[in-house]
Amino acid sequence: MKISFLIHNAYGIGGTITTTFNLARALADRHEVDIVSVFRHRETPVLTPDPRVRLRPLVDLRHEEDHPDRLRPARVFPSAEGRYGQYSALTDRRIGGCLAGSDADVLVGTRPGLNVHLALQSPPHAVRIGQEHLTFDHHSPRLRTALRRAYPRLDALTTVTEADAAAYRRKARLPGVRVEALPNSVPDPALPPSDGGAHTVVAAGRLVHVKRYDLLVAAFAAVVAEYPDWRLRIYGGGEEHDRLRTLIEKLGLYDNVFLMGAATPMEAEWVKGSIAAVTSDFEPFGMTIVEAMRCGLPVVSTDCPYGPAEIIADGVDGRLVPVGDRDALSAALLGLVRDDEARRRMGRAALDNSRRFAPGPVVAQAERLFEELLAARASGRPAAPGRTGHVLSGRGHAAKDSALVAASGVLRTLRKAGR
Repeated sequence: MKISFLIHNAYGIGGTITTTFNLARALADRHEVDIVSVFRHRETPVLTPDPRVRLRPLVDLRHEEDHPDRLRPARVFPSAEGRYGQYSALTDRRIGGCLAGSDADVLVGTRPGLNVHLALQSPPHAVRIGQEHLTFDHHSPRLRTALRRAYPRLDALTTVTEADAAAYRRKARLPGVRVEALPNSVPDPALPPSDGGAHTVVAAGRLVHVKRYDLLVAAFAAVVAEYPDWRLRIYGGGEEHDRLRTLIEKLGLYDNVFLMGAATPMEAEWVKGSIAAVTSDFEPFGMTIVEAMRCGLPVVSTDCPYGPAEIIADGVDGRLVPVGDRDALSAALLGLVRDDEARRRMGRAALDNSRRFAPGPVVAQAERLFEELLAARASGRPAAPGRTGHVLSGRGHAAKDSALVAASGVLRTLRKAGR
């Protein structure tokens, strides 16, 4: 089948770009895949797409920054969406033209505003799938209203957690739209996993308040007081850098806590550690949690909405602590620092349990969804309702989820029917 992803800006860096590139790469083993980037601001992408995946931009900001249509407001992209200020009459026209002329079997949007474009402007032959990389509850009331109006024209909506899929089914009122959780995937690591011996805790992500690196630094002070040879490395850049630097100096942790700057890819840095830490107030999924676990690190994380509890099995492959609780975070870190055997055992469990987020199981679920929707479209039937439990959650995932087998013969049937 031919699958096309519509993304905000594939030339930057971020979780949505990473997971879109990962899924496109895995799907390209058996399908024709392209990524349409609304914007382009540099010659080459920061992340490297698979050479089999075609990448094409719609608006090149290097040459079209002053295009007169960029001064006129967007009418299709919802005004309540966070990126609305970057969209315009020019993007309305370019996106609409791209969708109207697409010959893709499956069109996939990757943020709410682009999902609205898909819902309203996709050609009738294509299956329309919106992806949610944040959460329904995260959106403003105005945006939720806009989504309730447009999303019923989608064939399916995928969320990255079962909790958010349940929220959409319960609150968004989308009759006839299949809502299904499809987690992000992380490719198989190329490096040997951590052996759990390094006296290093690793954290990674944007240095913004919601990630609560201030809480992590303060909690790590208790680790240093008892084990002064342990180090904390925080990777990423952002607006909180200077405030964190000041906090590190105030607590006298300048020999133990290091702001490392951004690192891409992170795999080589994860394997240098023996514990990963995530201290967010909010995580729609938790890509860094999966990345760390796939490198053999147990993860100490806040039990924040929505992702961590669906990834981590508390006490098995990591620890979950209450949001904002510095003492509980310190205790969880110290528990793994003090106990070499427990740390290594949890690291092995993390490596094993995180395989359910490998491309194989996730792409099999995506293929099944795509093919069932195509079959429903060809037969005129409504799409089957969303399913749950394909990728087991952190709580109670001792039994591993096997890869789902995509429905066979659907494309041959569609071709015989003249598609």
